[in-house]
Amino acid sequence: MLSELTATLEKFAAARDGILGVLPTLVLDTTPTGWVPAVELAREPYPVLAEMVQEIATRWNAPLHVAGALFWKTYTYWHTLPMAVGWAVNRRVPVMRPADTWVRSSEAGLTIAATRVTVAVLPGDPVAGEPGTLVNDDLGAVIRAALLDSQLPVIEALGRLTRVGRRNLWGSTAEALTHPLLELGPYGWAAELLAAVGRPVNGLIEQDGAEYRRRTCCLWVTLPEEDPCATCCVQSGRSSSA
Repeated sequence: MLSELTATLEKFAAARDGILGVLPTLVLDTTPTGWVPAVELAREPYPVLAEMVQEIATRWNAPLHVAGALFWKTYTYWHTLPMAVGWAVNRRVPVMRPADTWVRSSEAGLTIAATRVTVAVLPGDPVAGEPGTLVNDDLGAVIRAALLDSQLPVIEALGRLTRVGRRNLWGSTAEALTHPLLELGPYGWAAELLAAVGRPVNGLIEQDGAEYRRRTCCLWVTLPEEDPCATCCVQSGRSSSA
């Protein structure tokens, strides 16, 4: 059901020297060891999230709100990647629900996987009706619901813990939907996906030639010894809503 997605993710891993922040098959054993339940990230008083953010703050000598934004840039990229790529490859969108999702530190910053994955497909797809599938003619709405279900609680937790702005964080999610699609096709694919998903991510990315630029800042540019991101809205002279 997800063989084409798995093959594409394996190619992504090969292009990154084997470093990928999501298992290509997406699926873990039912009793994973060395992993943390993703729901713990949003559980008050946020001890798991605080530890992960503090590791980033220490590594980059960054203020807490910057470390929170950088944590989110990594987390949302790997959590969103399978949905974006699945949509682009064959309109089969894997959904990892919060209760089934696990996370651990890795060479990729974080690695994300799930003990169970639901695959949203369009009506008429050959696998429609098979166990583990969800038939829906609006895959953009499926992705939007998955983002609000799985990512919004962690975004709110980061806001309470580090005071980083919600719009900045959703900007990183918008970039996570956009960036991998440029490895598969033209920017128009990403624009179509962002429009299909709608708020809270649509409108946070703009086309810049064949590439794109963010409309919110991921705060990497605030690290004094690091170069700005190629998609930075600050270095381009555009104002961010940070």
